[in-house]
Amino acid sequence: MSSSSNKVFIARLLGLDVFDPLGDRLGRLRDVVVFDRGPSRPAQCVGIVVEVPGRKRVFVPMTRIQAMEPSQIICSGLVNLRRFQQRGAESLAAAELFDRRVSFKDGSGNGVVEDIGLERQRNGDWTVAEYFVRRGEPGGFRALRRLARGERVLVRWDEVVRGQTQEPQAATQFVAANEELKPADFAEALHEMSDKRRVEVATELQDDRLADVLPELPDDEQVQILSSLDMERAADVLEEMDPDDAADLLAELSHEQQEALLELMEPDEANDVRRLLEYEENTAGSMMTPVPVILPPEATVAEALASVRREELSPALASTVFVCRPPLETPTGRYLGVVHIQALLRCAPPEALGSILDSDLEPVSDLADISEVSRRLATYNLTSLPVVNHAGRLVGAVTVDDVLDHLLPEDWRTHDGDDKLTGGRAHG
Repeated sequence: MSSSSNKVFIARLLGLDVFDPLGDRLGRLRDVVVFDRGPSRPAQCVGIVVEVPGRKRVFVPMTRIQAMEPSQIICSGLVNLRRFQQRGAESLAAAELFDRRVSFKDGSGNGVVEDIGLERQRNGDWTVAEYFVRRGEPGGFRALRRLARGERVLVRWDEVVRGQTQEPQAATQFVAANEELKPADFAEALHEMSDKRRVEVATELQDDRLADVLPELPDDEQVQILSSLDMERAADVLEEMDPDDAADLLAELSHEQQEALLELMEPDEANDVRRLLEYEENTAGSMMTPVPVILPPEATVAEALASVRREELSPALASTVFVCRPPLETPTGRYLGVVHIQALLRCAPPEALGSILDSDLEPVSDLADISEVSRRLATYNLTSLPVVNHAGRLVGAVTVDDVLDHLLPEDWRTHDGDDKLTGGRAHG
């Protein structure tokens, strides 16, 4: 394996593009896998985790890394496109070792790992050579004279003792290094972690970020993370979630837990979620969002376009404006029809919505089952449908992504389907 240097730091590798020998992009480096060989030997780097198209993360052994440059990584040979699965004594450097607490063997105190230096040995293996550590509270008079609190130092691997994996571990470095990831991609990284580390990283996120990431995780992992939060913070996170996602998560909890959290939520947000929880599973009412874009017929095209530009709206919800008589909060006054975004783009800004209304789109009942909803969406090539109650009042909208979430198998977020193999996983 060739490389411009015999030493690299992992934090600088994260996010780099990985190419095959022909120059085709394989994916992006998301983590480095190291193997613990005991306290008397440095940990060995056995491979990298690459995110390939389709958000799947695969393992590429170090024996197939041809070059590691400041701007790219080149691999050679065959790569196994099965989803990466962590093994026994393996650790993910960015996900599990960054932010790990260490103590200095010279008795000078404790610190936290911020980066890890890898060094290539004469036999071609890469091992952990150094830790870049942010010092914590100094541990003695000599250290107090020599180093200020919070100083960052580079130390050899054998000059520190890593903390036990059972100890609480911060996740500041990991969260900062992956802040650009989309919620689904961040959730994929969380899913691959141990239960303990998943909770540590998730609780480090801001409430709004955690609210976006949680719905992308399997149900049991959502419950695990929410249950790890204190009740008030859990309620804050639920408030930040879309009501239908919050209702789906609360449905996995006991009735007592549901009520305790709903009581801590703001009344308006809690009421939206309560209404969804009243519906039977797999009905339009159980999967809809109760807060689509709703305007009166007197509203103009310009007002409608401003409403659908809101950043928090999903593409499916932003594609349709639902027109109703006041009141405009669900359940609304009488449902009149919809205006699709294409119509908004074709019409003059002062045009009233009532004059360009599509009144032929029949709403579905809030009690309709998922098969009827999916047939209607497919028949008319729609991304969303209005949902009304027995009185003809709009109570929400169901989108195609809501339906897919309910139609796909429960393990769809972690199931690969057919793997296309181009080799096998090997450590050396």
